[in-house]
Amino acid sequence: MTTFDDREKAFENKFQHDEDLLFRIRARRDRLAGEWAADLMGLSGADAEAYARQIVDTDIATPGPHDIRDKLSADLHARGVDISDHRVEKQMAHFLDIARQQVTQS
Repeated sequence: MTTFDDREKAFENKFQHDEDLLFRIRARRDRLAGEWAADLMGLSGADAEAYARQIVDTDIATPGPHDIRDKLSADLHARGVDISDHRVEKQMAHFLDIARQQVTQS
């Protein structure tokens, strides 16, 4: 192998690592957001756990930057929780910071 091939392989490995890390951070953020929303909706135990898993699955299955925010807002409004999209976004940003810390420290 040449030096160029080595550098190319190293770049590919770093890219793969970074993408994996980003995926784990987003999944953790989604779980935290799902748990938060479940609490606001009065869900607990297995129902709250199932809802948090559903939020993670939604982010994986649905492309777009606002898919989770839209789902959380719609679900919260359907349960009668008075909350703005902006508040949901702020909470998600907060959970992203927490998730980044949790994932990078583990």
